[in-house]
Parts: sequence; structure tokens; C-alpha cells
Amino acid sequence: MIAAFRFQDQIDNFSPVFCGEAGVGMPAHVGALLRDADVILAINARLGEVTTDGYMLLDVPAPRQTLIHVHPSDREIGKVCQPALGIQAGPNAFAAALGPVKGGWSDWREKGRAAWEASLIAPPQPSPVDMAAVTAHLREVLPPDVILTNGAGNFTVWPNKFFRFGPEARLLAPQSGAMGYGLPAAVAAKIACPERVVVCFAGDGDFQMTCQELGTAMQVGAQPIVLILNNGIYGTICAHQERQYPGRVSGTTMANPDFTLLARAYGCHAERVERTGDFPAAFARAMVSETGAVLDLAISPEALTPRQTLSQMRAAALAAQAAAR
Repeated sequence: MIAAFRFQDQIDNFSPVFCGEAGVGMPAHVGALLRDADVILAINARLGEVTTDGYMLLDVPAPRQTLIHVHPSDREIGKVCQPALGIQAGPNAFAAALGPVKGGWSDWREKGRAAWEASLIAPPQPSPVDMAAVTAHLREVLPPDVILTNGAGNFTVWPNKFFRFGPEARLLAPQSGAMGYGLPAAVAAKIACPERVVVCFAGDGDFQMTCQELGTAMQVGAQPIVLILNNGIYGTICAHQERQYPGRVSGTTMANPDFTLLARAYGCHAERVERTGDFPAAFARAMVSETGAVLDLAISPEALTPRQTLSQMRAAALAAQAAAR
């Protein structure tokens, strides 16, 4: 079972049938599962650019795989890919009507599951604060009913690709690429569920899109925990620049304010975390704060993606350009 982009919280990630998410930065094993499938049962999913890896996994308009598309809107069924069978139905009604499915796919499923579990292990990051270690710690200490939120940017790979969502956990995240979504979503979640732990992941540029919502949090008494992955750049745009025009970075470097002073002005507990080893204690203090918390994490621009540094990205692009000449 594979979740659509940022719908991984709708499936119990601890189930042995869960194999990952078909979204931005799609892992290779997820793409292979979809590409090599004989039959795809797509329930309540839009088969657009993101879920199909840029329309590379399904032939358009007639997929090679036998496609069964279930969606509540008749305008989605067949909009991009023509299904062998289209069913207009809501996901709950369809699931209730679906009978037992039997097949000889256990080995295939086990390989997919093993690949997803392996993908949760990221190498050490070249950064003062190592987000691989931070996310591993969060997986251990966050409660089962935690609510995670995020905006848009390369930093979202950590809550989206390296966290296990159990049946009670929830993810609030934009599918539209909207920067700044994470903080107001976290405040709203804390208003709706004040008893639950709410953690917002934000990039430094992403945070500054809506940081004034800390005022809303203070006003209504609904302060979440905010982790600012502060690398001083607009990471996603910088990555595109380095891949397409290596060494020609323009307009993606930022001069940031002191986020801890800003957060304290809004009444939040705030700390700057300079080293990975300092994070567990800082997060423990954030968890017991009655005024919410903002942790400003020192992240190196080199740690732009979990498995490729910014310098490696640039070198690969330069090598590709040289080979094409």
C-alpha cells in the first residue's frame, strides 16, 4: 500500500503493508512498485504530476498497468489516465464495500516494506545540527497522537519521509507548494486539540512568510512547538539553480533576524540550538513549556538533501554539462 503525496498519515505506517509515499522526492522503491505493478487500485487519489513522478510511471492516456480509479468526483476519473474501471465513490464507502482480496504478492510486498524501512535511515548530515539524528530522536519521544505540520521547501523531507505515522498521528501539510502553511496550521491544530503535542517544521524562509501568526498563538493561548531549520537560503530554489545552472546562484541567500528574540517578543520559550547533541535537552524543555516554543536549529546549506550535499549537486551538474559538450 502506497500513500499519495502527504496523505501518509491516512495509513498506519506500522502496518506491514505500508511501503511509502508517492510524492515529491519519490523514493526509488516507490517508483518501482508503481511502475512494475500489474494492477493499480487508486483510491481517492489524483493521478497528477506529483503522484506519477512527472507522468513517468503511468503512460498517458492509457496506462500499461490495469488501473482501477476510485474517486468521489467524476471529473477526476479519466482526467489524466483512462482507467480500465472507474468507480465514483468516496473512500470510506468504497472501503466498506470492498471484500477480502487474495493474491500471491507477499514476497513483493515484503520487499517493498523492507525498502521503505531502509529509507528511514539517513546518513549523518554535514551540518552543526544533524536532522537525521534529530528526526530519529523525535520518532522516539513524540507521543502516538502527535500532530506534525510543515510548509514548503526541501526541509519538509524530514517530517514527510523520515517519520512513522501511526493510526493516531496526523500530518497537516500543503499539496500546493504553499510556503508558510506550517505555522498557522500548527496554531489551528493546537486550538482544535489543545491536549495534543503539535510540532511545526519550518525553513527559515518558510517561517518568515507567516511568523506573525505567533501573535495569533499568543492571543488565543495555543502555542505549538516550532522547529526552524535555519540554513540561510531558500533551499528548494537554490537546488534548482545548482542543478540547472551550477555555480550561478541568484537571490536565494538570506540575512535572517534573531529568531529567538522574535519568538520571545511574542511570549514564546525560544532557544538557538547550535549542536546536534544539544537538541534532546532543548526539545525536552520545549515539550514542558506552557507558552509554546521556537527552536532555531543551525543547519548547514550543504545539508540540502538527506543523501546529496549542495557541493555534490553542483559537481554532478557540472559533470553532466561537460559530458554533453
